[in-house]
Amino acid sequence: MRIPIPQHIQEIVPYPPGKPLDELERQYGVTKAIKLASNENPWGPSPKALAAITEALPKLHRYPDGSSYVLTQALAKHLDCPPEMVVLGNGSDEMLGLLVEACMEPGDEALSSFPSFLMYQKCVQIQGSKNTVLPLRDMRHDLDAIAAAANEKTRLIFLDNPNNPTGTVFDEEALLRLCAALPDTAVVVLDEAYRDFVEPALQLDSVRLIREQANRKGAQIVALRTFSKAYGLAGLRLGYGLMLPELASMLHRVRHPFNVNSLAQVAAIAAINDREHYERTIQGTRQGMAFLQEEVSKLGCRCFPSQSNFFLVDVHGDANQLYEAMLYKGVITRSMHAYEFPHYLRITVGTEAENRRFVSALADCLKELSYV
Repeated sequence: MRIPIPQHIQEIVPYPPGKPLDELERQYGVTKAIKLASNENPWGPSPKALAAITEALPKLHRYPDGSSYVLTQALAKHLDCPPEMVVLGNGSDEMLGLLVEACMEPGDEALSSFPSFLMYQKCVQIQGSKNTVLPLRDMRHDLDAIAAAANEKTRLIFLDNPNNPTGTVFDEEALLRLCAALPDTAVVVLDEAYRDFVEPALQLDSVRLIREQANRKGAQIVALRTFSKAYGLAGLRLGYGLMLPELASMLHRVRHPFNVNSLAQVAAIAAINDREHYERTIQGTRQGMAFLQEEVSKLGCRCFPSQSNFFLVDVHGDANQLYEAMLYKGVITRSMHAYEFPHYLRITVGTEAENRRFVSALADCLKELSYV
């Protein structure tokens, strides 16, 4: 290639998405496959969201509202915060990119943990900035090590809470201690994609923490949330950030026009107003988690506790081999080899029928591979 592509772009490794169901059925000749790999909502979107999408379909020849005014107002009311604190994006992925573009220059530094969501490092690498990655400690973000690693060039600190893939969380005291130890030129990015599944007593009140920042020294806090998980709208790609209005105004300068499509806007408004569907999703996830952890433990595997809609399983053998064996059973899981957990699978909670099928397939494959 004669085009002079920058070296930092050439070195990017593409993000490895989970295998699609259609691809599995086509390649392996199976039918009625199930996917418990990508932390999706197995119950799907709210019926009210689907109705709102249907009603909006005849208007697809028009551009969406570039400011997402109605959705922004609805979210602000739902979260009890000023609308000026809300920035909407094409999934949380775009929000990460907007923060990097607005806050970082080449040579600036971002801190993140490993393992955690791989897109943090990729967004920084695209900008030509520096990634510093610190290992988890006991399956948790090592906040003390992160504070010690920060310097005058540190601009963003990415913390997924709960962490993906471990499902662990930290509390408000630990977060505020970290922010106080960081320079006021840094931003702590709380990725709260799975917040809805956290036990209420363990949930951070990030909206309050952001609003109280004027009274604290140290790093600012930004919270990222999504409609892809608890609300079941992953296919529409809609996420949002909560932050002080001054920073929000900078993100609006770099975001692309019409970045949130019209169907996503109307579906999200309907989704946040369907509390019954939301509560069924949360309750079904907690029941499914309890069932899966009990049944998988009976098979001789080690299950890790999780504050999310997924959990890690130590299968006592090569996770890639087990992942492949499960594919022939029509069950997609996620091997943690890429996260340097070679004996672990990550399992997403499914419907009751999906969970039972997974347990049956796992039992067969563990015996075939002589793992337990």
